[in-house]
Order: sequence, then structure tokens, then C-alpha cells
Amino acid sequence: MLTAPLSRDLGVLFITSEVYPLIKTGGLGDVSAALPAALQELGVDVRLLIPGYPKVLAGLRYKRKVAGFSGLSHFPPFLLWSARLPAGKGASKGVPIFVIDCPSLYRRNGGPYTNTAGQDWPDNAMRFGLLSKIGAILASDASPLIWRPNIVHCNDWQSGLTPAYLHFYQGRKVVSLMSIHNLVFQGVFPPSTLSRLDLPATSFNINGIEYYGDMSFLKAGLYYSDHIITVSPTYAKEIQTMPLGFGLQGLLAGRSDHISGIVNGIDSTKWDPETDPCLAQNYTVKRIAAKAINKRALQQMMGLVVDSDIPLFGMVSRHTYQKGCDLLLQVAPFLARMPAQLVILGSGEAGLDREMAALEKNHPGKIAVRIGFDETLSHLIEGGVDSFLMPSRFEPCGLNQMYSQRYGTPPLVHATGGLLDTVVDCTPATLADGSASGFLFHEMDPRSFLAGIQRVIASYCNKTTWLRLQRNGMAKDFSWRLSAIAYRDIYLSLLPGLYK
Repeated sequence: MLTAPLSRDLGVLFITSEVYPLIKTGGLGDVSAALPAALQELGVDVRLLIPGYPKVLAGLRYKRKVAGFSGLSHFPPFLLWSARLPAGKGASKGVPIFVIDCPSLYRRNGGPYTNTAGQDWPDNAMRFGLLSKIGAILASDASPLIWRPNIVHCNDWQSGLTPAYLHFYQGRKVVSLMSIHNLVFQGVFPPSTLSRLDLPATSFNINGIEYYGDMSFLKAGLYYSDHIITVSPTYAKEIQTMPLGFGLQGLLAGRSDHISGIVNGIDSTKWDPETDPCLAQNYTVKRIAAKAINKRALQQMMGLVVDSDIPLFGMVSRHTYQKGCDLLLQVAPFLARMPAQLVILGSGEAGLDREMAALEKNHPGKIAVRIGFDETLSHLIEGGVDSFLMPSRFEPCGLNQMYSQRYGTPPLVHATGGLLDTVVDCTPATLADGSASGFLFHEMDPRSFLAGIQRVIASYCNKTTWLRLQRNGMAKDFSWRLSAIAYRDIYLSLLPGLYK
């Protein structure tokens, strides 16, 4: 793969439905900020396209109108603005961004996908159909802009129709790439929606956008795109079979030669134990003993018995079935009888929230629970606990397991998706070669998870082994630069002959 400086500009249109710090509901918002910025640092001419939600329009300075559109089939008229994202720490300039200003579709109270009551917007097909349509226009010779990309990079179902629009466009067009951040969300709508989205009736079949009698934005992107990327190599394989294919496994298996997996990076300036302002005491791999001050502070804050010798586990997560919270609930009483403590931070399904809260009541001084989300506390947990728990049933990439290793907090994770790709299990062989950085458990059941916890405790009691694990994890490079290089290499592989 080519990793040398480019001989000419590589232009990428990056289509997303959210981007931090303007609008964010989950990991896609972070990726949409970090990956384009890292690509820009590599010399890639990357520009974002995003809907003009109120928060987006309010958060951008020095906007300028670059185009106006009307008469696009069933879509209302709108303007296209150009601006730049706020520059990140150490960056000389922000990534350029195009914003679709369509008041009737985007200017409303609520979130990007749901109203204030948490219900999906009833016109989401039109809202993200417009995003996809404009993405296709800007990626073809129909674009009113002087700037033209070489690649259009779509993300999740909200931009999934862009490859379909390009497929049926008769003029010049660029290569399309589809990223899957979570296959669960597929953008499924009734077949009657097709006529309002300016797609031909011939597209509604099994070799197209039809999905079990409905139409699917995500299936359209997966079927018509030139290449598919998922957020970890293992997840790229998992989604080609049941159960993690969620009905699309046949299509994905048939396109296996056009699927790649690239692990996400992390914000290594925000998540840095040497400079993190949320910690009681900063530390480095050379001053790792100072980490114990954070453990003491966390135990005091959460009402746990202050004991430097007892292993302290932590979990920061949405309380959902996917995240394995039910599994944690089953093993927590056994963990409480061990020489161990547990801190839990998170919220989600009401029933799981109640059961999590009951753990603290039933095991005072041993288990502490905070329902909700607290950014400062999440950092202190990473820096203060000894081991981080991630019993996810599936995890396309995951971030906390990478934060944990960077903070010298060896994680215990279920061997799935990005967790398997980023955590090296502690064994005699991996300790000897210096790669061990955490612990894996393979069966999604209480016995396997509990056995993993016991392995962690045994290793914690061996101070030499534990110090090796901490140092190995802290030495890893989880920065976005490595991921961006991998993305750039795939872009270039799809453009043969464009570069010397």
C-alpha cells in the first residue's frame, strides 16, 4: 500500500449525519470529526457534507453561500453553505464543511433523528434522502461547485442512497465507499417511499434496495457502493454471518472481496493520563505508581472501602442488552464475595438501570453505582480502576478498551469485533513477547465471564505480571493517524492510475 506523500491532491467528500462538536448522538459524531482531521493532516483534501440542523448552523462561523437548489423532484428548495469545523487542538485550520440549509426538513426542535419525545421523525426518509441526493450531485459532473472529489465516503444508513443515486446517474461520477459503524441501524422504510426519493422502480428488487418487502437505505449503500469499510477487521467478518449480519449477511458475504475493516482511533489528546485534567493525579508509563492516587480518590468519591491492595473493577457503558449488562448483573454478586470492588457508571434501559442501582444497595462498600453520565467521572474511572470490564455481545469497534490500555488499566473484554482486534489476551506466550495488554473471555455466559474476572485478580496479585500488562498497553499507538493512513490507502487502491 502507498503511504508516501501524494503526488497530487486526493479529494474526498465525507458525508455524515452528525459531527462533533456541532451535533453528536454517538460514536459517528466523534469519527466524523477525528477521521477527516487526521486525513487532512496527511494531505488529503477532505470536505464534509451534513444537514443544516439548528445546532450546526448556529455553531459555524463565517458561512458563505455556495449554491442554491430548487426543483429537485419531491425535495423542497434549499441553500448550500460552506464553512469550516472548529479547529482541534494543535490543528492550524478546521476541516471544510458543506451544510444543507433546508428549513422545512432540518430546522426543528429535537435531535437529528428523533423529536423531543424520542420518536423518529416521520419524514426521515426525505431528510436523509436529501442528504444522500446532494452527496451524489456533489460527487458527479452535475455539481455546481468548482471543487470536485475523487471519492465520496458515505457513513451509515443516513447517506446510504448516495451510491444508488450515483449508480443510476448517466453522467461522470466518482468512486463511492460505504462505512458501517453499526449494522443494527438500517434505515428501513415502506416501499411507497421510493417514488418520493427520485429512484427508478427498477431499483426495488433483491439486487437493489428491496429489503424483506421494504426499502433500506443501508442495503442500497452496501449493494451499490464500490467498496465497504467496517470499524474493525473482526466485525467485517462477523457481519457476513448470522446473527451479526442482521439480515444482510448474504449480501455482505457475496461482497466479501470488497469489504475491509479498519479500527477506529481515539482522541489521544483528550485521553492522556499525563495531562488529563479529570484525574486526581496525572501519571505516565514511567511514573505509573502515581495511578494509585486516582484509585484512592475514586474509592473515596464512590463510598467504597479505601484499600490499595484490593483489585478495583470499573464499567462505563450504556445499559443495554448489547453491552452485556445482564451478564454483569449475574456475576456481580459473586464478584462482591471476592477480594474485589466494582464501580459502574451509565444509564439506558429503565429495568437495567434499576437493577444496577440495586447492586450498590445490596453490596455497600463493595459495589458503587452512578446512574447517568458524567464525563469527568468516566475519566477518573479509567485512571482509577485496576481493570475495565466490557462484556459486550457485539462491539463493532469500541473505544473504552483503548482508553483503558492507554491509562494502564488492563481491560477484560468479550472476544468480539473491535475488542478482539485491540486487546491481546494475557498468556505466558504474550507476556513473553511483550504483546499482552488485557484479558479475553470467549463464551457469552456467566461462567466464562466470571472465570475471566478470576484470571484478572490472579494476575493483579502478581505485581511483575501486572506491571508488564500496564506498560504494554500504555505503549500502544491508538491514534487516528494510523487509521487515517489505512483509509487513505484504500482510497488510493480504488483510484488506479490517478497517482504516479
